[in-house]
Amino acid sequence: MPIFTPGRRWQPAYSPFRQESFGNIVLENIEYAIKGPLFGCRMCGNCMLQETAFICPMECPKGLRNGPCGGSTPEFCYVDKTRPCIWYKIFERSFKLGREEKLMEVLPPLDWEKVGTETWKDVANTVSKNGTGKVFKSLVLNQGQSRWKTWDLVFRAVRQPEWWQGDNQYHAPAYNEPVSNLERGFKAGDFVVACEIAPPLSTSTKKLIENINLVKPYVTSINFTDNASATPRMTSWACSKFAIDAGAEPVMQIAARDRTRASLQGEILGASALGVRNMLCITGDSPVLAPQPRGRMDINDMDAIQMIWILRRMRDEGHYLDGREIKFPPKFFLGAAAAPFASDPKFQAIREHKKVNAGAQFFQTNLVYDPERMEIWLNELAKRNILDKVYIMIGITPLKSAKMAHYMTQVPGVFVPKHILDRMDQATEKGGPQAAQEEGVKIALEIIEKIKGKQGIHGLHIMPVGWEDIVPRIVTEAGLLPKGFVKPEPASKQPVA
Repeated sequence: MPIFTPGRRWQPAYSPFRQESFGNIVLENIEYAIKGPLFGCRMCGNCMLQETAFICPMECPKGLRNGPCGGSTPEFCYVDKTRPCIWYKIFERSFKLGREEKLMEVLPPLDWEKVGTETWKDVANTVSKNGTGKVFKSLVLNQGQSRWKTWDLVFRAVRQPEWWQGDNQYHAPAYNEPVSNLERGFKAGDFVVACEIAPPLSTSTKKLIENINLVKPYVTSINFTDNASATPRMTSWACSKFAIDAGAEPVMQIAARDRTRASLQGEILGASALGVRNMLCITGDSPVLAPQPRGRMDINDMDAIQMIWILRRMRDEGHYLDGREIKFPPKFFLGAAAAPFASDPKFQAIREHKKVNAGAQFFQTNLVYDPERMEIWLNELAKRNILDKVYIMIGITPLKSAKMAHYMTQVPGVFVPKHILDRMDQATEKGGPQAAQEEGVKIALEIIEKIKGKQGIHGLHIMPVGWEDIVPRIVTEAGLLPKGFVKPEPASKQPVA
């Protein structure tokens, strides 16, 4: 185990992608010989130990460089349960050292041209550029903030290249008029309801279109997942296009797991041209959850925060990541996932704050079955002064059976209280599957009633998990029908196309 990184060296160091000079090879081997035992260094060539309390984030199986995923726990990494969540350890040490605000800076994805090479030369070049004598004099003789400013002057240039220039500041959208009905509803002060529909497993779209038509009168927008659990289904953008054709407004989910930075930018341009106006960025489940044979599990090209940063700049600044101008930039309302129960609420609040700073305008949370515990998370967001900068939609899934309730306890980032499990068990024992379904709906309605009036909550995101038929009932009985709602005619009375 490395001395300063409380994990394990689970993979060997990277190799350079180009032929290196003899001098560089020597320097790389010296750096690896020192940083390997100390930090578990993989020679990513994009070092940021200064910002992560001297714990290397590349120990994370997903390679996340801006914080933990939604499945983080204090006990273990959900991708590899033999090791701790490295970001949980980073947070713990950062808070202990009083360096937690260092974690707020939006850090870039790997520059793969530098992967496998050393970082020391970059540091030396930055010191030389700023005056070697001046830098060393400040580091040796100055104290407090003056010393840290010099330290940051050196290392910021290393961790924030010109093509990225990430920071720790809030970036408001550069437009005023809403670009979607979802954004329009939020800005009008409505309690907005969205619904999730799982994309089909084949090319048949009959059931997909039926579900879209079933729920669209009851919700403002419909979310389409993007290969949830790393299991292939029809693409989110294709489902979004079917929704638009059916007169519904989609939320296109896009997972970093399956994309490079080039494919992300190209796909967003295409989706925007097709009329998709709501984008939800997620890092994505690890392929460890997928059926075999599994895809690459060791690193993502980007994380959700980096995606948000790239897309916001495409929209508001009108240029690609490489600096080229976009003559007609895409237009969209930018969202992200939030996980109230994924980790310690004060840790999770930093993650959500960072997403808001990067450009997230709305959150769809993971499943909530404990509104009281969720309030702790909301309080942490309030302490960070971001509740007025983001719209929050709480995730609800009605439980269809006791078996489903117990399964949910195994889903990363989801917490189901014991009293909910007991109610579902008792309903099943007394009345069978039908009684369990009714109890699940009752529980969902009770949770909705508790969250509707909470400060900082702006809407509901219903995830029926294949039970789309229940959505109209839940929305109706919860008293959340949209303004101007007209009850659709029964299918048998609708005209045949």
